[in-house]
Amino acid sequence: MGRHGTIAGRKAAQDSKRAAMFTKYAKAITVAAKDGGDPDYNAGLRVAIEKAKAISMPNDNIQRAIKKGTGELGGATYEELTFEGYGPGGVAFIVNCLTDNTNRTTSSVRSSFDKQGGNLGTPGCVSYMFSRKGVFLIEKTDDIDEDALMETALEAGADDMVTEEDSFTIYSDPSVYTDVHQALTDAGYELVESDVEFVPSMESTPGENDIAKLKKLVDVLEDNEDVQKVQTNCAIDLYE
Repeated sequence: MGRHGTIAGRKAAQDSKRAAMFTKYAKAITVAAKDGGDPDYNAGLRVAIEKAKAISMPNDNIQRAIKKGTGELGGATYEELTFEGYGPGGVAFIVNCLTDNTNRTTSSVRSSFDKQGGNLGTPGCVSYMFSRKGVFLIEKTDDIDEDALMETALEAGADDMVTEEDSFTIYSDPSVYTDVHQALTDAGYELVESDVEFVPSMESTPGENDIAKLKKLVDVLEDNEDVQKVQTNCAIDLYE
């Protein structure tokens, strides 16, 4: 299971939010393209484009997002925001956003926590319970040799690989994220998910009465087009 949940659960969640994910990934591409519109010379943009293609985002959408980032097309300027707080049962949350209106986003995220029985905290209130890592999720299939996968990852600079029932999760330092990503994709591995994330160093196990509320809070936050990623230290799968 793990904090990512099952592969089927993650894919189902992605499919149900595909339209919202197009918007989120377009923002990520626009921000990445500020460092250059050619993915051959901009590793961050290359990764953002690959993620967008993985959910079948139309190429026209991708190119439009790139042009907004390089200034060829007019568009909003996005600011990165990070919120920390607690959900029901004392589960720690870190919410990453890209927004063109900080007041709107702050108000919306705060309201989501309040309405679902959580509370938004101050910067640093929960981040001490997490470490930033590059995270790569690969579905386990009969075609994948575990030792070969680990060798590819470690040679590219990864720190560790955890084998779950239906997946492999590879961890790296954020500084080598694009190197590991490139090595895995060059070797032909399909990444279900990959990103630099806050990985919990201590987990929280909520009571049974809080699980439904936690799932609702995650769902409400992920439906917000300004929210890029929701990370928790919940030891229970919130995507089933």
